[in-house]
Amino acid sequence: MMIVCVWSVFLLTTAAAFGSRQDILRQPTEINNNNETLTNLALMRRRFASLALSCIHREYPNKLAHVLATDSDVKPPRQLTPTFYGCFDWHSAVHGHWLLARLARIDVNLAAECRQALGKSFTKENILNEVAYINNNQRLSFERPYGLAWFLKLATELDEWALVETENVEEIQQWRDNIRPLEMLIVARLSSWLPKLSYPVRSGEHSQTAFALGFALDYAYQMRNTVFVQLIEQRSLAFFYTDKTYPFNYEPSGEDFLSAGLAEADLMRRVMKKKPQDFIRWFNEFLSTETLPNNLEPPYIADPTDPKLIHLAGLCISRAWMLEAIADALSFDIQESNRRDQLYELSKRNAQTGLTAIDENNYEGGHWLGTFAVYLITHRQALTNDGADQDYRVTLVLCLLLAGFF
Repeated sequence: MMIVCVWSVFLLTTAAAFGSRQDILRQPTEINNNNETLTNLALMRRRFASLALSCIHREYPNKLAHVLATDSDVKPPRQLTPTFYGCFDWHSAVHGHWLLARLARIDVNLAAECRQALGKSFTKENILNEVAYINNNQRLSFERPYGLAWFLKLATELDEWALVETENVEEIQQWRDNIRPLEMLIVARLSSWLPKLSYPVRSGEHSQTAFALGFALDYAYQMRNTVFVQLIEQRSLAFFYTDKTYPFNYEPSGEDFLSAGLAEADLMRRVMKKKPQDFIRWFNEFLSTETLPNNLEPPYIADPTDPKLIHLAGLCISRAWMLEAIADALSFDIQESNRRDQLYELSKRNAQTGLTAIDENNYEGGHWLGTFAVYLITHRQALTNDGADQDYRVTLVLCLLLAGFF
């Protein structure tokens, strides 16, 4: 029987006033995996899987990023991009497929439904039609860099899954082979573009450079593509290494779903992972104040039904995973414990605000926020072949229970 550690609601609520994250971690209560907390985690995964299952093959409404070259280019989305035509736009369809691959990999109770949907999409014919669509001189900047980065995250997930899966692994390997032509085109596109990008784009939306480079670097590491790794690392250092005293007081913008500053730090902790002390020095100059900026506290979301204003929910969720990853990277230096605790607590507050803003009844956020949520609650977990998560993020789940998420 797998044993996990959970914390009582009492410990969680009192820790905020009387102790640090480490104080909570020192007081575990061991219970088996049939408890209410794990049930709620399963419900959370089911909820977010349902969001993707309901939209990856839903064609309308649809927002096309489509350049017309001739009259013959006037076609419905399912004909233009027959794999990624759902979820309102191409990049959301891509990361909706990532969500299903991720949950199929870690939750046996969701695997059959998720696999069925993925199998419908990842046919050889569909992918070759995607390649034909994108491989057009009129579409050189198509979904660059955000959508392309999410596709590389999807390829990374399938690659990792194929290496560890024991059930029907041939099916996953076939999907992996089928997507390879599109994968190679995307790597070539990014490899051609990056040397020509004179300056990073520091927006809080799809055009942002740092977020996309982080996902692309994860892919390059997984594939052991040393040429791609070197290109991304070199450009990242050229763009960001000399940054100091980042002006977080200028964030957020009203329609951000990414923090330009945190995404930069999240990228640099990857680039410097072999020299963690170098990253700690860089980060302490990048965020030079002893207290965290108030602007990183969860923002007010005035209208969750507005397709742009709901971006702020995504900002909270992406902040949460970036803050946690940055805090983990500071763990190599015991002198950073206070700052690390501050980052963890800030991560938790942003996670609570972002996750509780997700509403299945509003397609404006429902078509994409599930992916951000799944990335937060699963992206750093160790995985086992029986579909069980080794790290359940119980603190976060109890926090959501208190907020009435379930």
